[in-house]
Amino acid sequence: GRRNVHQKKRKYEMGRQPAMTKMGAKRISAVRGRGGNMKFRALRLDSGSFSWGTQNCTRKARVLDVVYNSSNNELVRTKTLVKNAIIQVDATPFRQWFEQYHGAVMSKKNKASPVEKADLSGKSSSVASKLAGRFADAQKHLDARLVDQMNSGRLYACISSRPGQSGRCDGYILEGEELGFYVRKLQKKKGKK
Repeated sequence: GRRNVHQKKRKYEMGRQPAMTKMGAKRISAVRGRGGNMKFRALRLDSGSFSWGTQNCTRKARVLDVVYNSSNNELVRTKTLVKNAIIQVDATPFRQWFEQYHGAVMSKKNKASPVEKADLSGKSSSVASKLAGRFADAQKHLDARLVDQMNSGRLYACISSRPGQSGRCDGYILEGEELGFYVRKLQKKKGKK
C-alpha cells in the first residue's frame, strides 16, 4: 500500500515557475533566493553582449529572432530566450568593428574575395602597414559563411548565459564547425515544412 509521508514540504525543496524570457523591451524582476541572494528574472530582453571568438571582439547587439532550440521546438515558436538557444543578432556592430580594425570592406558582389582593402589615403605609413598586416590575416582566417551573414545583416549566435537567472542574454557568435552544424539543422527543418 501507500506509505504515509512523515514530513512537511520544506522551503529548500521549493521550485519556481520558469521565467520564459521573451523578446521585447527590457523587463527584469528581482527574486530573493536562499541566503538573501538575488536572482534576476528577465521577463523580456531585446539585446545582449555577444563575443566573436576568433576575432577577440565583444559587442552589444540587438536580438532579432530565435531560430533553433535543441530541447524544444515550442521555445522557437514562442521565441523564448533560454541558455543554448540559437538566435539571430544584428551584425552591424561587428561589421563596423571589423572594417575599422582590419582596414577592410566586406564586399557583397565579389564571391572570390569576400573582403576588399579599404581606402588608406590620409593614414600614416605606420598605420597603413599595420592595417595591411591585419588585412592579410583577415583574408586567411575569415569564414565565408560568416561574411554571407554579415552582408545579410544577421549573425547566428548561441546564448551562453541564463536569462531567467542572471537577467542577461549574453553569448557568442557561431562560426566554423559549430556554425556548419546549425546551418545544416536549419536547412533540414526548412525542408520538412
